[in-house]
Amino acid sequence: MNKINDLFKRKNSRILCIYFTAGFPKINSTTKIINTLQNLPVDLIEVGIPYSDPLADGTVIQNSNKISLKNGMNLSLLFSQIKELKNKMTVPIIVMGYYNQLYKFGEKNFLENCKKSGVSGLIIPDLPVNLFINKYQNLFKKYSLSMIFLVTPQTDSSRILFLSQITNGFLYLVSSNSTTGKIVDFFGKEQISFFEKIKKLPISTPKLIGFGIKDKETFNFSCQYANGGIIGSSFIQSLNKNNLEESIKKYIKSIVD
Repeated sequence: MNKINDLFKRKNSRILCIYFTAGFPKINSTTKIINTLQNLPVDLIEVGIPYSDPLADGTVIQNSNKISLKNGMNLSLLFSQIKELKNKMTVPIIVMGYYNQLYKFGEKNFLENCKKSGVSGLIIPDLPVNLFINKYQNLFKKYSLSMIFLVTPQTDSSRILFLSQITNGFLYLVSSNSTTGKIVDFFGKEQISFFEKIKKLPISTPKLIGFGIKDKETFNFSCQYANGGIIGSSFIQSLNKNNLEESIKKYIKSIVD
């Protein structure tokens, strides 16, 4: 069974997903961050593939992308690093990237490397849904990979229902119409209205909220409306390259204690 599906069978509330950029703050930080996180109260780990033009991401993640690329991170190295941990990984790994990265690397080659490395799911925000259905859906099934779709406050109900049916991991609820890391009124009328709408829809697929979750308060709030939350920018900001493990432990403690 896919590790993401197995996770939600075992646990359906207060799911904490942590995002970080591969190769940041140092080229060899990826394995250390994963190893440290999976020994803490973290349920999912989302690893970002560094990209020169990360459209969905704000300045914090953009900056981490630039540093990672300067460090020399690339897809082949990332897969190699994750593969080193395959037999030790207990927490599902999600890889987040953009369609051009998948396409340039070679679609089958990319998915095969995900499978061999122990990756459980993918988030590709700019992959058109129709293209996924017509070209990639069967390949994802072949390699036992979950495709995770994003919905926003502007996504209409019929579209949300449709996306919830074709994802086999969880539905990613984008809290606001902004890039990651932007300071938003997380408890604002638009967000609450969106989350209430989602709760009323007949969706059995697990749901996690992302964009704007940055501390214990916002994580707890996300858990009221979904199965949990995704934290990225504030976690990346907390990383101390000179004392990486301790900075990670301190940050996660601030969220779940």
